[in-house]
Amino acid sequence: MKAKTFTPMGALHPALFFAGVYIVALLFSIFICSTIFYSCNSTAADISKKDEKSVQPVPAAQNTNTVAALR
Repeated sequence: MKAKTFTPMGALHPALFFAGVYIVALLFSIFICSTIFYSCNSTAADISKKDEKSVQPVPAAQNTNTVAALR
């Protein structure tokens, strides 16, 4: 009985291995870079929101009688 060998697969194994490593590294780099971007972006947005809150006037108090009048 002759043993079956997969020589084409054996020849492509290093190329498939490095392609797999490249894809995994690409996915991790996208995840890491997006995490860093969103963390930096959120702190900048928080700072600008704090600046906007200090500039905007305080809204007037609402009249509580309007709710009772609508009923």
